[in-house]
Amino acid sequence: MPKLITIFSAPKPFTNPHINVIQRNAIQSWIHLGEVVEVFLIGEEDGLAEVTQQYGIAHLPAVKRNEQGTPLVSSIFTLARQASNAPLLGYVNGDILLLPDLIQAARFLIHSTNRFLLISQRWDLEVKELLDFSKGWEERLSVVVKQRGRLHPPAGSDLFVFRREDFVDIPDFTIGRAGWDNWMIYHACQSGLSVIDGTPSITVIHQDHDYSHLPGGRPHYDLEESEQNLNLAGGMRAMYYILDSHYQLKNGKLVRPPLTTLRLLRKIELALLPPEDRRRGWRWWLARRFRRARRFRMG
Repeated sequence: MPKLITIFSAPKPFTNPHINVIQRNAIQSWIHLGEVVEVFLIGEEDGLAEVTQQYGIAHLPAVKRNEQGTPLVSSIFTLARQASNAPLLGYVNGDILLLPDLIQAARFLIHSTNRFLLISQRWDLEVKELLDFSKGWEERLSVVVKQRGRLHPPAGSDLFVFRREDFVDIPDFTIGRAGWDNWMIYHACQSGLSVIDGTPSITVIHQDHDYSHLPGGRPHYDLEESEQNLNLAGGMRAMYYILDSHYQLKNGKLVRPPLTTLRLLRKIELALLPPEDRRRGWRWWLARRFRRARRFRMG
């Protein structure tokens, strides 16, 4: 059967017991999306080769890295594109569970929209054990998310779906660090793609974890590589969010997102940012205050 979408990811090492569990859960959810999906795992992290062999999925090990040994987003996307013949590519973080509603959305968008970037808010969920992917898994997981899931604020995105001819030239961002996901949304807006917020129609589930896998156990936004990502992106003006999307996918239609307080605060913040990445002056001072107000509203 021809493939509709290639789901690809660059997982963390499988050495941490909890990371091992949630990444295996994520990968199995992608595999169980159906025959129109192929899955590529990229990198040479510990345990990755064994996992791809166990699940019978493609392994693309030859990823380029920065001086610290962190895989580069540009290389990850290039490897996936070169190995895929599917019309759609979908990058997803290695701890994200997906449901078949993503495939429904992809089918709709590929027939209704020329160039697009599909993103979504995620649902945060505590998962400590391997999930059961026997028949009816998607219904069981949906019930759990409704009962215990927490909708994450509309910040970055853990999922990016787009036509394979787009996002060919990506700066050498480091994966797993802050900023590159915001640039993806910014670049789509600047390149004439329709940025589509799929939150009303697709269920993207993030399995909670700590930051023990990162240097010093610090959150990714505290790392030097995140500052490097920000500089490569072009500064704060390139830090776009789900709030900057053009449309929402809702009830099988593309609709303009409602002008909520969060979106209004974001529009004002964006208008106030200096034309160059100057983190000083009255415009920067005001923009920061609208940004703080937006973050306060998001909780």
